[in-house]
Amino acid sequence: MRRADSMDVIVSGATGLVGSVLTRNLAAAGHRVRRLVRVPPAPNSRDVFWDPGRGVLDPASLRGVEAAVHLAGENIAAGRWTEAKKNSIRESRTRGTRLVAEALARLSPPPRVLVSASAVGYYGSRGSEVLTERSVPGRGFLAEVCRDWEAASAPASAAGIRTVTLRFGVVLSPDGGMLAKVLVPFRLGLGGRVGNGEQFMSWIEIGDLARVIEHALETHSLSGAVNAVSPHPATNREFTETLGRVLSRPTVFPVPALGARLAFGEMAEEMLLASTRVEPERLLDSGFVFRYPTLESALRHLLMRKS
Repeated sequence: MRRADSMDVIVSGATGLVGSVLTRNLAAAGHRVRRLVRVPPAPNSRDVFWDPGRGVLDPASLRGVEAAVHLAGENIAAGRWTEAKKNSIRESRTRGTRLVAEALARLSPPPRVLVSASAVGYYGSRGSEVLTERSVPGRGFLAEVCRDWEAASAPASAAGIRTVTLRFGVVLSPDGGMLAKVLVPFRLGLGGRVGNGEQFMSWIEIGDLARVIEHALETHSLSGAVNAVSPHPATNREFTETLGRVLSRPTVFPVPALGARLAFGEMAEEMLLASTRVEPERLLDSGFVFRYPTLESALRHLLMRKS
């Protein structure tokens, strides 16, 4: 039996790192989940075909949708940032978001809510400055992408759909993303800080992020930009020392800033060496409670290690 407050929810990026956790949680909570997929689904499937590259998404296929979560976008950490790669990253976010927003806006009645991903890259590299949703946007490639990405959801809000733009921090999961990439060297005792280690990283445990998305779907007072990060950002040095402590491994092999720049180019400057100290002001004000607010509690949970 469906909950009285359950919704028909369409999710893009449903098979990705965050989407796979989210869709399981939504189904377990009694919501009816549909996925936006890039391969034509079977005749009896509830999945919906779309092709963001060609601008293909039939609004009629979304009839009955009451809520939408848009997570799809090209991986920004896969390969060096050539001009072609940067253009692909930007287009994958702006085109897909605009396509979803426009299709939802054409529905009658429209869905209640659209939750669309963005990122804390919106703020740029700002040293130790404390950043909230009231802070002005920053500079750099990622900041420009995030501004365009968020603006692409405008057709939904213009149609009266409550639109929440979640600015994701670094998503911590042993199954993918940054944490998965560094686990092998850290477990081998080859981990260390990057650069001087003083740059701030705004992060969130993957289960908490899925709960943030559910909270955004269900909290009618939330709209606009919302920082989806832990209330305790950590410096790279703190992350390095904490992960080493959780794994019981030394962390004595630093990566010099020059080495990072030579290896990863512009991506190193904006992702590994940038400092973004973001706080989830609006999320906390709306009553959200983190299960894993501190880095050590999150890492011990994710890596199944007791204190």
